[in-house]
Amino acid sequence: MAAVSMWLRGVVMRLHPARAVVLAFGTVTVAGATLLALPASSQSGEVTGPVDALFTATSAVCVTGLAVVDTGSYWSGFGQAVILGLIQVGGFGIMTMASLLALLISGRMRMRLELTAQAETKSLGLGEVRAVIVRVAVITLVAEGVTALLLAARFRLGYGEPLGDAVYSGVFHAVSAFNNAGFGLYPDSLVRYAADPWVTLPVAAAVILGGIGFPVIIEVLRYRARHRATGSRNWSLHLKLTVTTTAALLAAGTALTLGLEWANPGTLGPMDVPGKLLNAFFHSAMSRTAGFNALDIAALGHATLFATCVLMFIGGGSAGTAGGIKVTTFAVLGAAILAEVRGEPDSGAFRRRLSPHVLRQALTVALLGVGLVAAAVIALQAMAGAGLEVVLFETVSAFGTVGLSAGLTAELPPAGELILVMLMFVGRLGPITLASALALRERTRRFHYPEERPVIG
Repeated sequence: MAAVSMWLRGVVMRLHPARAVVLAFGTVTVAGATLLALPASSQSGEVTGPVDALFTATSAVCVTGLAVVDTGSYWSGFGQAVILGLIQVGGFGIMTMASLLALLISGRMRMRLELTAQAETKSLGLGEVRAVIVRVAVITLVAEGVTALLLAARFRLGYGEPLGDAVYSGVFHAVSAFNNAGFGLYPDSLVRYAADPWVTLPVAAAVILGGIGFPVIIEVLRYRARHRATGSRNWSLHLKLTVTTTAALLAAGTALTLGLEWANPGTLGPMDVPGKLLNAFFHSAMSRTAGFNALDIAALGHATLFATCVLMFIGGGSAGTAGGIKVTTFAVLGAAILAEVRGEPDSGAFRRRLSPHVLRQALTVALLGVGLVAAAVIALQAMAGAGLEVVLFETVSAFGTVGLSAGLTAELPPAGELILVMLMFVGRLGPITLASALALRERTRRFHYPEERPVIG
């Protein structure tokens, strides 16, 4: 066993950091699927099929929340613990957790391990990796702990659940919420709590905090110390873009849901005005890659389903627990379009010019995402026979690691489940990370061809 461990460690150390991240996520997913396939993982004591086990493990590690079986009734306590562990590991980051363990055990990290952690946390300097990892761990524990305490207290005091059940449910949903996983213990997700802000608002707050990205949270926490030391009041462009775009998308999603579902008898129609506002906001927040739902997704109108697809595809902040192409990618593309419409040679935001490299990276991420979703929609449409809007919804939900479902996922054949597995895996790691991991080597072109401009449009 020791020899195998040393061999695996040697393989990881020789890999490019991006490839190591992919390998680590794949290894943990397979290990989780193996555990979930055991008889002890199901309440019936039967062996779970390999495709269903792999789908659930991938959904947990990739913090998606799509499920082919009901989490609360199908999986045993052991199976639910495995899912919760996979969510925590996937949200925290395989390589980030490995680096933290190395830091705690030996007090130092090798250069390759630091590079791997940098690829996962998106930190800017190797000297900051140790501090970033510790801060990520503390932020995760504090956010999950506070959310779990609020939910457990509500389940115990407001609904009379036994103390043990209330604590377990609070912890499970808190971990799932902060990691934007969307796994719940109830067959209707959180529909039963649609009128209870003491449940929905803590969940929404945890989802937004986890999805906004650790670089933003860490920069905000550093602000006072930086201001006292240097007197600087400037925020980074990344923070400004992330916070501004996140707030705008939350507001737009809330307004669209209100306008489109106001009179829908299957969703907001029977609620009073405060209930409509609460659930429109909750749906908008969950569409940003969380996966919980307090409204019946199958009852949403076609326009609302499409608007939700747009929000799911954009996703949340970089280096957080959210998926999608990320709000910074969306903001950079928007800035480029605005600059082109105005006839300006450079694109920028908040009095900062955006580099061409950033623009190319944003365009690559967006177009790869569109291509993957389109290919998956065509394949699923051919094998599922469902309506296009439902197939598109499930596909974007998988790619954006959201977990919202219109009911199609549980009805897919094994081949369809495997397509969603691929989308969840790529959506969690990111098209750029996966592409760089698969590349044989980096190449630098030492010459330039003559420039020529084709006709566009």
